[in-house]
Amino acid sequence: MELRIFTEPQQGADYEQLLAVARRAEETGYGAFFRSDHYLKMGSVSGDPGPTDAWTTLAGLARDTDRIRLGTLMTAATFRLPGPLAITVAQVDAMSGGRVELGIGTGWFAEEHTAYGIPFPSLGERFDRLEEQLAVITGLWATPPGETFDHPGRYYPISDSPALPKPVQRPRPPILLGGMGPKRTPRLAARYADEFNLPFVSVTDTVAQFGRVRDACAEIGRDPAELTWSNALVLCCGRNEEEIARRAAAIGREPDELRANGLAGTPAEVVDRLGEYAAVGSQRVYLQILDLADLDHLDLVAADVLPQLG
Repeated sequence: MELRIFTEPQQGADYEQLLAVARRAEETGYGAFFRSDHYLKMGSVSGDPGPTDAWTTLAGLARDTDRIRLGTLMTAATFRLPGPLAITVAQVDAMSGGRVELGIGTGWFAEEHTAYGIPFPSLGERFDRLEEQLAVITGLWATPPGETFDHPGRYYPISDSPALPKPVQRPRPPILLGGMGPKRTPRLAARYADEFNLPFVSVTDTVAQFGRVRDACAEIGRDPAELTWSNALVLCCGRNEEEIARRAAAIGREPDELRANGLAGTPAEVVDRLGEYAAVGSQRVYLQILDLADLDHLDLVAADVLPQLG
């Protein structure tokens, strides 16, 4: 199983803090550094110094790191037009030497749209727009050099596009889709996703939703083995109960609750919990790191958990 680092900068982080986490993750052997794409804090935290843009951050990290993969969980389709987003991701892919991955979803946090003047249509329309965005982005990237791309879409009609620039990774940077939607989510994943991710759900729910996506793959004749299957879980690991309690308090949570709903406890407990997800098909876990100043947390898991995962 691969472990990746996943951050929530809207809760309070500047670029230098994110760079420090990304570099430590790279140095200690994690597979990737991912970040959320939000413009408003959640909960009672201050959120200072304010939000950072996901793709601006990743462009900087593309130049300030060397090996670690970089991506979003998840870019909101409501935030960007698909043509410019395809250009941005391709450019950051080039800046990183081919290390970028695009996680994209419908967008869900209504308040951040209101706070920054971003239209927030109904859920049905957001799914329609996401589906069309996926068609446009993949279509632009797949268009052979020298040819043009047309898309007679409802929301994003495109005519005679040169479909440039191309990303470094071919045929394209990996696309991540995810979530617990029972119908449209599995269908979109079967058609477009290279990875399917479930954030903050139980093993039982993981089994059910992975099954729906596999069924959707079967309906269109796609081999489910072509997808990578992953989870995201909040991390709270410590060498002893005192350290676990300190890390839980730092993020406003209780150790028992985190043990039940996240990835918490001693390194041995964390390894066992990861084994439960691996047993139902999860190949990759994104460790949600909420206290970005606690780089020792990354070091502990790298030293005492990663070597046991094979």
